[in-house]
Amino acid sequence: MSRTRPREWGLVAAAAALFADQVSKFGLLYGAGFLHMAPGQSIPVLPFFNLIMVWNPGVSYGLFPASSVWGTGLLVLVALAAVAGLGYWLWGMTSLSLGIGVGLVIGGALGNLIDRLVYGRVADFFHFYGFGYDWYVFNVADIAIFFGAIAIIYEVLKPQPEA
Repeated sequence: MSRTRPREWGLVAAAAALFADQVSKFGLLYGAGFLHMAPGQSIPVLPFFNLIMVWNPGVSYGLFPASSVWGTGLLVLVALAAVAGLGYWLWGMTSLSLGIGVGLVIGGALGNLIDRLVYGRVADFFHFYGFGYDWYVFNVADIAIFFGAIAIIYEVLKPQPEA
């Protein structure tokens, strides 16, 4: 019986992140009843959290907004290059946590890339706020990228055993 390699766990993490992201977006964009949301529509969930449908033409925090087809194309190319580079890195992984982290980033990047290719921008829904502060609106792909980056940082910074 063969041992599962970190790259396989990374591929599973990528597929799970991509699936969860696309299912959540499909449900909120095309779902029936309370799940369907129009742009700008807000649904209060908790005193510090709501669902709000916004289109993000840029990357995280709305940075680098693409206001033209060329800008969107550039963001698509950057995402494709990142996914290709991370995929290449994933193939040689020896660390399970690093493999899963890289997989989460790949899955999240692909989820947002699909939005950019289909809609020309990314659908975001989750909004936290409180005490006079607003956090940016994000989606499941962004969550996967965040936790994937945390796993990568953990792996890079953790003490290495003496050789």
